[in-house]
Amino acid sequence: MNIDNCPRCGRIYVKNVMELCQSCIKELEKQYEICVKYLRENKGANIQELSDATDIPIKEITRFIREGRISIANAPNIMYPCEVCGTLIREGHMCDSCRGRLTKDLMNASKESAAAEASRKGSNGAYRAVDKLRGQ
Repeated sequence: MNIDNCPRCGRIYVKNVMELCQSCIKELEKQYEICVKYLRENKGANIQELSDATDIPIKEITRFIREGRISIANAPNIMYPCEVCGTLIREGHMCDSCRGRLTKDLMNASKESAAAEASRKGSNGAYRAVDKLRGQ
């Protein structure tokens, strides 16, 4: 039997898909129902208002949105924080700025890795003359 400690409350539980103990799963479901009820009654609410009115942390509300349990399609004011910088977004995990910076950093790292690999192999390659013509 696979057992673990619940990351929310610390109790020992039998591992499951949600990776929470049954007590925390019930509490999470209760929080979800409260959020949905509030959003039905207050369609123009934003995530801060929802959190303040329900006493449910923004982190949990964001989790419901990311899991697809709370749809923001009909809630134009619901936005959640980017995981990197905290800017409010409506989809994904990162804002466009952070996503662009990550992509740029990955491209630079890839180029550096390729350059390091080329220099590691030495300058005795058949393509070295072509590289010199291109200006490396």
